[in-house]
Amino acid sequence: MSTTEINHAASAEFQGSGRLILGIMAGVLTFWLFAQSVVNIVPAIQQDVAIPLGSLNLAISLTGLFSGCFIVVAGGLADRLGRVKFTQLGFALSIAGCLCLVIAQNSLLFAVGRIIQGLSAACIMPATLALIKTYYQDAARQRALSYWSIGSWGGSGLCSLAGGAIATCFGWRWVFILSICCAIAGLLLIRGTPESKVAASTTHRFDYAGLFTFVIMLICLNWAITKGNAFGWMSSIILIPGGIFVLAALLFFRGARRKQSASFIDFALFEQRAYSGATLSNFLLNAVAGTLIVASIYVQQGRGFSAFQSGMLTLGYLVAVLAMIRVGERLLQKVGARKPMLWGTSMTGSGVALMALTQLPDRFYLAVVFIGYILFGLGLGFYATPSTDTAISSAPEDKVGVASGIYKMASSLGGAFGIAISASVYAAMLPLGAASAATAGLLVNAAFCVLSFIAIALLVPGRT
Repeated sequence: MSTTEINHAASAEFQGSGRLILGIMAGVLTFWLFAQSVVNIVPAIQQDVAIPLGSLNLAISLTGLFSGCFIVVAGGLADRLGRVKFTQLGFALSIAGCLCLVIAQNSLLFAVGRIIQGLSAACIMPATLALIKTYYQDAARQRALSYWSIGSWGGSGLCSLAGGAIATCFGWRWVFILSICCAIAGLLLIRGTPESKVAASTTHRFDYAGLFTFVIMLICLNWAITKGNAFGWMSSIILIPGGIFVLAALLFFRGARRKQSASFIDFALFEQRAYSGATLSNFLLNAVAGTLIVASIYVQQGRGFSAFQSGMLTLGYLVAVLAMIRVGERLLQKVGARKPMLWGTSMTGSGVALMALTQLPDRFYLAVVFIGYILFGLGLGFYATPSTDTAISSAPEDKVGVASGIYKMASSLGGAFGIAISASVYAAMLPLGAASAATAGLLVNAAFCVLSFIAIALLVPGRT
């Protein structure tokens, strides 16, 4: 008899509804309100709270970093303890993290709030994807994934725009008050959803050593990237964490190879080429989130825009990504996942390359940035649903939470390191002028798009 049995009793009686999708979208939106809005209100936060830019960039990336560190753990626990339960836990943590930011007056409480928000995302993202796979089938599942993607990719544009408007008109803290409202709405909407979990007849010892080394590895790498320019790349404050990163990485991968399926990250999932291609390209394309922070800081500091005006530049991105996600779903059904993923990555890269033309005069540059944001949104819209469907449809039924967790870990870590690398490049090049710094930071993001395209081309199969 198999050691693992999937609990299908609830799903046999319950079919996913529009209300459940709205609740799931509220969860994704509350994440983007505290994740994406922050990149557009950096100057406003700096004016109000005594946080140096380097520390603020570190705090911003902490949400993605801690989400990425713990999202696989949360996905596995959600499989065993209940996906609805972990979605509810994620909402509660979101509320707690936002409250920390609302009352923050220093770097420490701001960083604590961002860490709690990262843990919130770690609970919400894999659990909601697993609920979609459990309670929606075939075309209904692809449609549900499209709405999830609208909340995810579209939410990033909506929250960037909303964050700038709210910060300009009411103050940046109201962004997080609105996020609390979204979390409460999500809790109410998912009430009554039957629990979904895996009933295991045997228990596996959790890989605490793997988790510990993984967290240490990523924290040290993030610290080195975000603080290297401030302290000097050859200073002991950077070299010591860099050495700890190398040691932790060696221990982590050595332990993972020895433990195999009992490892903190189940590397057996990557034996599926399609899953590997979707996850790796997802990591790289999420790293392009650095575009948003570099473009936003540049037009505010280099061109004199307000947070609201900076947010308005992303309006084309918001409209494009919302309009194209359902198109990506239909393309997935007609031509498979590979082509729309390649088209989407190409369009996103073209949009970022346009934004890098910072030497243009104001009027022309603003037009180019607006067009660039539209291409950025079109590309992500084409890519989102085919990539997500490829990842979760390739996963075994008893590992869908873990597989979803790894896929979303790629999103979170991609965003965290993309923002950290882009902000560090911008800061390092700033002595040459804001325009040159922005060009360098944006070209780094264009390179991420190229690498994502290559990963899809090599690993994601054509339609069979």
